[in-house]
Amino acid sequence: MATTQELRELSVQDLERRAEEMRATLFQDRMKLRTGTLDSPAERSKHRRELARILTVLGQKRRAGTGSA
Repeated sequence: MATTQELRELSVQDLERRAEEMRATLFQDRMKLRTGTLDSPAERSKHRRELARILTVLGQKRRAGTGSA
């Protein structure tokens, strides 16, 4: 679980890669939830928040890059 400050230090490509990894993790969580093998529903919430945090920082970086170009 990365903090927002740590995410801000990453490049746009790294953030995009992490977002894809989190989407894959959330997909696996959904499958585990449907099959009844999800160990901790709280982990799913943490993953959702982590993805939201990544996408927020990614959007901020993109807007900052587009505005200065």
